[in-house]
Amino acid sequence: MSEAERDAVIRVRGLKTQFGSHVVHEDLDLDVYRGEILGVVGGSGTGKSVLLRTITGLQTPAAGEIEVFGVDVLGRGAVRDSLDDRWGVMFQDGALFSSLTVRENIEVPMKAVPGLAPDIRRELADLKISMVGLPYLAGDLYPSELSGGMRKRAGLARALALDPEIVFLDEPTAGLDPIGAAAFDTLIRNLSQSLGLTVFLVTHDLDTLYAICDRIAVLSERRVLVTGSLADMLEVDDPWVREYFHGPRARAAFADTATGTED
Repeated sequence: MSEAERDAVIRVRGLKTQFGSHVVHEDLDLDVYRGEILGVVGGSGTGKSVLLRTITGLQTPAAGEIEVFGVDVLGRGAVRDSLDDRWGVMFQDGALFSSLTVRENIEVPMKAVPGLAPDIRRELADLKISMVGLPYLAGDLYPSELSGGMRKRAGLARALALDPEIVFLDEPTAGLDPIGAAAFDTLIRNLSQSLGLTVFLVTHDLDTLYAICDRIAVLSERRVLVTGSLADMLEVDDPWVREYFHGPRARAAFADTATGTED
């Protein structure tokens, strides 16, 4: 199926973001297709997390258009607000409320759902805890009592609280050891396949790109320089892209994936 025939659930055109006089993105275009895992990569300062925050309405751009499910993200009112139920966001390190237990953190988005009784919220939260591979008892723990990997899983559970169609993940494996990162990659892939999720994944982790991403978008020169599969990236004649995807760490990641050690 050609890109023209695919269902773009996220459509960004002519995006410009800046902080004061510093321009991060300019004339940036990007499509994200239904059901894919898109890995967003780029050098330091290219605005990967800024792009995620802008698409989800947490950052206001200076110019451009953003549509999610055909709805103007930059608009206001009930139509725009309805999108909040259709996506979930996991920030770095989970970004959990320190004064709430894991279960209570997961319940926070559910409190905006009219008529959802507390006992039902609790049952749903426990279901999300199970879905991300946390033990049942983790629901009673506070974020400070969790390991880094458990905090990330708890953050993912909260992102899944309202059964979203799109999940935005910001550096989900950052700070994890290789075994923990591989396990988290497998979790994301399995959830994407079983739930039909579209995943927008900001990462610098080559292992993640090789293990689970269907397509990659490279940010450079204030825009999306190129999108495509890993095979496409290997053919790109750009200095940063070549260094990133042809360097020794890339070769090691490819070797691990080829032998199936990511599982």
